Amino acid sequence: TILQLFVCAAIALVAANEADVVSRSEDVRPDGFNAQLSLTDGSARSESGDVHGNINGNFEWVSPEGEHIKVDYIADENGYQPKSDVLPTPPPTPEAILAALKWIEANPSKE
Repeated sequence: TILQLFVCAAIALVAANEADVVSRSEDVRPDGFNAQLSLTDGSARSESGDVHGNINGNFEWVSPEGEHIKVDYIADENGYQPKSDVLPTPPPTPEAILAALKWIEANPSKE
């Protein structure tokens, strides 16, 4: 199950970082689950899921450069949707393309 996957990942995270567990909880119910893990090195994860397989969660750690990294996510019928300031984003659309799109919208094809 998904919870087992998260628990295994959490255990691997603890083993890889050699950090101590500050807090850990798992609450599995017929209508979903809640899970949380915090480590002494600043790493943490938290997620909750419902009976339909939808999951809301986040994970965080401190990078080797000392930067706090946090990723929030939703996993549902639309797939995995992460959100974070550290994730790459597409470049802005050039002004010439925006102007062309406006012109096309204002002058639809006569077909």
